[in-house]
Amino acid sequence: MSISKNLQLVQHRIANSAQAAGRDPASITLLAVSKTFDVQAVLAAAQAGQRAFGENYVQEAIDKIAATRDMREHNPDLQLEWHFIGPIQSNKTRQIAEHFDWVHSVDRLKIAQRLSEQRPADMPPLQICLQVNVSGEATKSGLEPEALLEIARAVVLLPNIRLRGLMAIPEPTEDVQQQRAAFAKLRFMQNDLQAVGIQTDTLSMGMSADMDAAIAEGATIVRIGTAIFGVRDYAK
Repeated sequence: MSISKNLQLVQHRIANSAQAAGRDPASITLLAVSKTFDVQAVLAAAQAGQRAFGENYVQEAIDKIAATRDMREHNPDLQLEWHFIGPIQSNKTRQIAEHFDWVHSVDRLKIAQRLSEQRPADMPPLQICLQVNVSGEATKSGLEPEALLEIARAVVLLPNIRLRGLMAIPEPTEDVQQQRAAFAKLRFMQNDLQAVGIQTDTLSMGMSADMDAAIAEGATIVRIGTAIFGVRDYAK
């Protein structure tokens, strides 16, 4: 099936899930996770109307950003938005700050500080989410929930970046109630931030296998790769 058709199916699924939850489908942004897929796949999605793309690997993403930027000379409507969603190494923060519009995976104050310092002055503020380890997995990135408030208070004071919300990748499960419980934790954390005056509007949560539960619990960005582009070949 084509990328264009897959996008239509995902958008239909988002709309159905939103309506089932009593939400406006327009309140949910589809982030197409294009990691490991080539620039032609990105362009196929863009030509079908997709504008926001998520990447995990810095150099791969920069190559795609450059390629699509070159193509904008012939197609001015190809204004794409690039989101970095992978683990962040300190030695990659400058490249991320210089090339991306959003970063979803900030899990240390040090990373936020470096992104703030390295964001070029002629670019808009970098939109960021703090990643929280809601399932307590030892192998997964993310802030401990207990550390969130202190770090959020420090991040909102940094120049050149804007704290938009929270991101999570819960432990995989096929149990819908467990999926919803994990996403509800992130929503409650956002409520706690808002209660002390830290205004955020973004919950980046939900992927191809659990996006319906995420939308039911308030996701504003769902990160969908496989359902759009197909199964990844990491051997590449």
